[in-house]
Amino acid sequence: MRFFTATWQKILLVGALVMGLQLVQPALAAKNSSSSNSSSVAQSGSIGFSVSAKIPDNQIHKKNSYFDLKMTKGKSQVLKTVIYNTTNRDIKVQTAIHTAYTNTNGVIDYVTPAKTYDSSLLYKMSDITKLQGAKTVTVPANGSKVVSAQVTMPNKNFNGVILGGWYFRRADDKVTGTVKGSMNIKNQYSYVIGLKYTEGTVPSPKLTLEKVTAGMENYHRGIFPYLRNTSATIISNLTMNTTVTSKNSGKVVKKEKKQNVQIAPNSFFKYPLLTGSTKLQAGKYHLHMVVKNSEHRWVFDKDFTISEATANEYNKKSVDNAGINIIWFIVFGALGMLILVLLILWLFFFLKKRRQNKDKD
Repeated sequence: MRFFTATWQKILLVGALVMGLQLVQPALAAKNSSSSNSSSVAQSGSIGFSVSAKIPDNQIHKKNSYFDLKMTKGKSQVLKTVIYNTTNRDIKVQTAIHTAYTNTNGVIDYVTPAKTYDSSLLYKMSDITKLQGAKTVTVPANGSKVVSAQVTMPNKNFNGVILGGWYFRRADDKVTGTVKGSMNIKNQYSYVIGLKYTEGTVPSPKLTLEKVTAGMENYHRGIFPYLRNTSATIISNLTMNTTVTSKNSGKVVKKEKKQNVQIAPNSFFKYPLLTGSTKLQAGKYHLHMVVKNSEHRWVFDKDFTISEATANEYNKKSVDNAGINIIWFIVFGALGMLILVLLILWLFFFLKKRRQNKDKD
């Protein structure tokens, strides 16, 4: 479950682009791991550093390069990871322990901490695993640094999986460049080593449809079913078929299929059924959803209502109201800049040639 993400993040939190490979479940990470050693090194490439988990004896699957540990009630253990600096100067690396959750893409997220967690989550990874020493460490040029984390399992009996990640980020990245009148762009490179603790017997998944509401995701309006996995187990490779019907007219207002959904233990999935240019309409609706993988199948039916005030609020705030997609603004802006540059070049060469002709005369 070790994976690499490189984020180009615009200052002022305007937006972010995640690049690279992100392995979102232990089984997938193990399948894609090419190392058979007890400790393997994440490839640093041009990032300037890499990380390697020092795999302990209670590792369940020895070939996995993340911490896949068999734990018991009240167990205390120190985990260690080596940070390698592949540059010719000292670097600073920031570390953190994150609790896994399910993001709105239907992916288990180990990289960014969640704002809220499901009420069924008894033990957060960030509560039972604590960093030892400073959160930001200095790694010497062409050298390495061992960092440690203390695990303290709950004293009560627990059956299932506790999931999270050990996060590493370059803390001394410089702004790559500046352009007058524009925002600076900063490269941020990070690794996450998966943390998966299994205790007792892993239970069967319990998936429920908690509620359905109208709402927004990144200023895009839509309908949001809330799925809850109240069991301490990972639910993988889900296919979701969803139909929303107006009870007023009987017409289908939204139909969508989503595949390869992963839901973290004891987490909720806020599934965005975005309506795009279609405005939300007040009224009574019915949602029918079938969720399945190779081992399980759930069927959900739920009525819900969108009030006039709610529809007006989200329709007014939505960026979907724009007559032209934002991509086209970018395209037209780029074309305008290109034309401007060509005009400046033409003017430059025109004046230069004119001077040369005058000199000849």
